[in-house]
Amino acid sequence: MTSPRILVVDDEADLRELLDITLVRMGLDVDCAETLGQARALFAANEYALVLTDMRLPDGLGLELVREVAASGKGTPIAVVTAYGSADNAVVALKAGAFDYVSKPVVLDDLRVMVRSALRLSSPGSAPPAAGAAAPSRLIGASAAMQALRAQIARLARSMAPIAITGESGSGKELAAREIHAQSSRAARAFIAVNCGAIPEALMEAEFFGYRKGAFTGAADERDGFFQAANGGTLMLDEVADLPLAMQVKLLRAIQERRVRKIGATAEEPVDVRIISATHQDLAHCVETGKFRQDLFYRLNVIELALPPLRERLADLGVLTDAILARLAGGGPKAALGAQVLDTLCAYSFPGNVRELENVLERALAFANDGVIEVADLSLKSARVAEVSAPAEVAPNQVAAPAPAPAPATLGPDALPNNLPDYLVQVERDIILRALAQTQFNRTQAAQLLGISFRQLRYQMQKLDIQEPEQ
Repeated sequence: MTSPRILVVDDEADLRELLDITLVRMGLDVDCAETLGQARALFAANEYALVLTDMRLPDGLGLELVREVAASGKGTPIAVVTAYGSADNAVVALKAGAFDYVSKPVVLDDLRVMVRSALRLSSPGSAPPAAGAAAPSRLIGASAAMQALRAQIARLARSMAPIAITGESGSGKELAAREIHAQSSRAARAFIAVNCGAIPEALMEAEFFGYRKGAFTGAADERDGFFQAANGGTLMLDEVADLPLAMQVKLLRAIQERRVRKIGATAEEPVDVRIISATHQDLAHCVETGKFRQDLFYRLNVIELALPPLRERLADLGVLTDAILARLAGGGPKAALGAQVLDTLCAYSFPGNVRELENVLERALAFANDGVIEVADLSLKSARVAEVSAPAEVAPNQVAAPAPAPAPATLGPDALPNNLPDYLVQVERDIILRALAQTQFNRTQAAQLLGISFRQLRYQMQKLDIQEPEQ
């Protein structure tokens, strides 16, 4: 069996020789080039499992080779060697299509990790499935928006570049991250999803980087953090905009250096982690207002993946509803939809997106008779539902604009609300808004005031469509 062949492009003879020896000892065949011209000729004449190029060459820039290899159609991963401290060059290369990068002086262990990852990507049996392949996608839907999204994910899965997933709450950001991981060369390793807004600030460093035994009161044993748990795999930072500034500094260093230090440890340890971040907030606006560091934004936002809201892909509503009802059935008989139910759903704005659709159907299933969901079982907020008289009269893309819930009317001691569910929703919304106002929209403190967990408050805010005000 022929050994995988690597193309090394560098004009420094000593470094070129070091890379050559290291790769040969890994059982690989190596071709070396000193210039951009030589590299182009070798790449045109041979098939390579990986191209490794310096950024500065005598007759041009390695960035030119990155773009040419990425556009060649061969699917060959290309990595770059960047000068120490040149993080900006690495980001530019990743944006241009580079698979990964190593920094000078080259740490051979880091190089070997990167090469093995590239070889997994290049091997015939481990290539990620192409869009439209038989492997089922977690992202359901046949709309043009979803087909384009799946095709983009298939391309992104081949890279090590950090990805920033944007989208409204409930639009499926974690599903998209899991899809990227599943189609990548890291699929066999761990996928760790972390909700940055749910970790108390005092525990963040310990949770992310781990700690040594005796590092602080209560540290009875040594413990790994999220980075160590995701080593070799993917780390998803959900709601990354909620990270406090002090933690953003530590996270930036861990991403740039690819090393972390446990609390109480004297030495750093290398970690091989692909970072995927997600938030429903506008990170660029957070940078402008000083809530998020610009340098960290630059590192995380190498590639942006935007998820469409459900109201922009209503053509997928039928297949989504069918899949959700099948899951809720748990292998038993699936519930059916009554007349005009799908039309009523199509006329709803779904501020909570697919997550809200799941909640609506699960609640409707509890009220349904004989396994048939009727319009009345949906209990949709009437302010967000366009009037539906008959299926033929409903425009499939017509969506009612969200309207704020009215303040709950004050009832006398003997008075009763004429619609108890609506009244209770209004009361709950009013109480949560008052708690948020008292804490300047600090959700952790508001949850404490109300005697519920942060996650419970976040769920109720999503259910009641309570949005954080613009700064």
